[in-house]
Amino acid sequence: MPRYALLILPAFNRVYADSSVRLTRSELAVFGARGLRAEISGSEERVFGGVPYVTFETAAPLAERDVALLSNLSSVYALFGVEGVEGEDEQQPLLRPLPVRPLDRLSSDLITIQKYAGKTNEHFTKLLLNVTALASGKGLGERLSVFDPLCGRGTTLNQALMYGYDAYGLDVDAKDFEAYTGFIKTWLRNKRLKHTAETVPVRRERALVGRRLNVTFGPSKEAVKHGDVQHLAMVNGDTLRSREFFKPRSFDLVVTDAPYGVQHGSKGGSGLSRSPLELLRRAVPIWAELLRPGGAMGIAWNTYGGKREELAAILTGAGLEVMDYPDFEHWVDQAIVRDIIVATKPA
Repeated sequence: MPRYALLILPAFNRVYADSSVRLTRSELAVFGARGLRAEISGSEERVFGGVPYVTFETAAPLAERDVALLSNLSSVYALFGVEGVEGEDEQQPLLRPLPVRPLDRLSSDLITIQKYAGKTNEHFTKLLLNVTALASGKGLGERLSVFDPLCGRGTTLNQALMYGYDAYGLDVDAKDFEAYTGFIKTWLRNKRLKHTAETVPVRRERALVGRRLNVTFGPSKEAVKHGDVQHLAMVNGDTLRSREFFKPRSFDLVVTDAPYGVQHGSKGGSGLSRSPLELLRRAVPIWAELLRPGGAMGIAWNTYGGKREELAAILTGAGLEVMDYPDFEHWVDQAIVRDIIVATKPA
C-alpha cells in the first residue's frame, strides 16, 4: 500500500506542540472521512532522522486532488511519499516530496502579524475552520461564507479570507472592533490590494445599536474589474442581536471560539461567567438561523466550563445534528482544556 509522511510545522508554540501530532492525526481522520477520495489507514507517529512525522497509508496512490486537499491541513509543513522495500531499514526510508498546493490566496502575515493577549493559536483556528468546513455539504474547495459571532480581533475572519472565502464577524468589545478595523485597513493598504473600506453606524428605529466595518477587495485591479472580489464585514454589537445585523440563511459556516471565562469572560446576560454555557444556550439558536441548510457550526470551548454532552444538547435543541469528531481535546494551560464540537444543519 502507498505510504505517506506529513512533516509537522515547526512554528507551533511549545504548549500546542505537545498535542500537535495527536491533533494532526485527528484532523487527518476527518479529511479522510469527509474530503479525500483515497481511503486512509494506519496513521501513526514515526521519527525519521530524529524528526517526528505523521505517517499513513492509502489503498491507492493519492490523486492530485487529494494532495491539494491535504495541503490545507492546519499542521502540514511538507508532504512526502515514503519509498522503500519491505524488509529494509524502516527508520531511514526515502522521502519523496510531493508538491503542496494550499488554498491560501493572501500573504501569511495576515494571520501572524497581530500579537495580543488572549489570541487563539492560529494553527488551531485553521484546524477548527477545516473540520467545520468538511462537515458541511460543500467542503473546503468551494467559495464559502463564514461567520464568527464572537470574533474578537479577527483570527477566524483572517483565516477565512486566506482561503478566498467571504468573512463576517461580530463582537461586543469596542476596543477589539477598533483594533481590527485599524489593522485590516492598514494591511490592505500596505499590500497594495485594490479595496474599499468604510465604517458605518447601524441604527434600528433611530437608535444606534452598533457599528459596522464593510470591506471589499480583490487580489489585483484586473481581478476586481472581472468581479473576483472578497467581502469582509465586522460588527461591533451584541451577538444575541445577530439577527438584526445579518439575514437568516446567510452563511455556510459558523465558526467560533467560545469565551474561556479566563481571558475575556462570557457575557450571557448576567455579567461575566466562567462558563460559556449560558451565553451559548441563548446564542446558538440565533446563530443556527443564520446558517444555510447543509451548513455547519464549529465551536471550540474550555471543557472546565461545560461538558460535551451539555453543548451537544444545546446544538441539537437548535435543530442541528452533532458530528462524531473525537480526540480534539487538548491542554492549553492550568485553567483551560480546549475541545471542539461540530454540528450540521439538515439540508
